[in-house]
Amino acid sequence: MDFHDRPRLPRGFRCAARHCGIKSQGLDLSLFASDVPAAAAALFTRNHFPGAPVVVGRERIRGGRLQAVIANSRISNVATGQQGIEDARTMALLAARDLGIAEELVLMSSTGVIGERLPMEKLERGIMGLAGELDTDPWPAARGIMTTDTEPKVLSLDVGGGTLTAVGKGAGMIAPNMATMLVFLFTDLELPANALRRALRSASLDSFECLSIDSDTSTSDTVAILANGHAGAVEDERFASALEVACLRMAEWVARDGEGATKLIRVRVEGAHDDGDGRRVARAVVDSPLVKTMVFGGDPNVGRILMAIGKCVECRIDPGRVEARLQGVTVVERGERAVFDPARVRHLLDQDTVEIDVFLGLGDGRGLGIGCDLTEGYIQENAAYSSS
Repeated sequence: MDFHDRPRLPRGFRCAARHCGIKSQGLDLSLFASDVPAAAAALFTRNHFPGAPVVVGRERIRGGRLQAVIANSRISNVATGQQGIEDARTMALLAARDLGIAEELVLMSSTGVIGERLPMEKLERGIMGLAGELDTDPWPAARGIMTTDTEPKVLSLDVGGGTLTAVGKGAGMIAPNMATMLVFLFTDLELPANALRRALRSASLDSFECLSIDSDTSTSDTVAILANGHAGAVEDERFASALEVACLRMAEWVARDGEGATKLIRVRVEGAHDDGDGRRVARAVVDSPLVKTMVFGGDPNVGRILMAIGKCVECRIDPGRVEARLQGVTVVERGERAVFDPARVRHLLDQDTVEIDVFLGLGDGRGLGIGCDLTEGYIQENAAYSSS
């Protein structure tokens, strides 16, 4: 499937963004809207301290219909009690009034610092009249949801006579437990909410659920999809395949833009006892700070890979069957360091994508891990995040 050179929104969808003063400068408020109510599905963080927008969003998505998403950056509206819940509802109500639609058709998202209340007066001024600025260009709204991202993230592709578009953000506090960031997906194809729900869960399993930048699961993360039907019906399987491709591309883009990141890490596990073990081992490898720093330094220290595999004590592991490849070079055989040319592997580790393949030799289970290296930039970014 080919992605558009210039990403675009599907028919019937428009968006807008403003600087309303939550950030000291730059866009900090985004609105996405369909011209008609759309079938919808969403997945939310499982963190025990969900943000107020997540709490309200879980209620609203049960109806399987949405028409708009309003999102702000810089303040996440987390750990703000009942007042935070009311603020989230007010945020959606303001957007609904501006759009002239029902309040329950608006999903809200907030991302940024935890423990601060939203500046509702600024948000009210920012939302007022925003519907009048809706446009087909997705880039400003993608910028409006950025926090520590270095670039806005938008992609789109053709599917069965329609368009599928993804707008995402995320650079830190990302680890799979649904979801892993803010990602809003839009399509003009016609699909019922239950089909969207199945497709989104399946696509997330091998994309967002495999993604980890720092092993920390955010309190605010949301992945939502809206389908307004303007392009007509599409086969469920065809759409599901396209959604898998789009979600994987977005997940890898988020990993590449991880805080301080210089390299994408892709871990593939095969031969696990079952898929559960395969995913756990892949997660352990991609999460490991020692593996991450090994990749950053271009150091073929394969003992770190073995350590990460071996610490999965809940998984079935037979050390004598374990093999591993680093950038296609066999570095572990039968659980021991293989004979290889370290200089050659160091050279291969200079590439911006690092592939780690693990073979457990126990069954048909598989797993995927997507992440990035760990650098001084991550520490610098997070040492004073709340005051940035």
